[in-house]
Amino acid sequence: QVQFVESGGGLVQPGGSLRLSCVASGIAFSIHDLGWYRQAPGKQRDLVASISSGGNTNYVDSVKGQFTISRDNAKNTMYLEMSSLKPEDTAVYYCNFRYRFSEYWGQGTQVTVSS
Repeated sequence: QVQFVESGGGLVQPGGSLRLSCVASGIAFSIHDLGWYRQAPGKQRDLVASISSGGNTNYVDSVKGQFTISRDNAKNTMYLEMSSLKPEDTAVYYCNFRYRFSEYWGQGTQVTVSS
């Protein structure tokens, strides 16, 4: 059974930090390219950061130097370290898994940046 469990979201003040996690089961984790997407209210879901099966990372310009994506293949877990958070980072964050024609999504975790 394929299952993804996201955690780590919540309410944080501007300038604060959060670490999101996404644990996968039922898939060959190490061969998948991974990504974190976010969707703010009334907006489309956009890619924030990605990490390939080989460990190559990419970030959207707005989060470069602020977010760090990583993966632990031994734990079937991907992470998104977020620092210096701003109100505009408020969104539902989704983990994404891709391998060839297969694609999976986590259930999403809410991140709210507000004082």
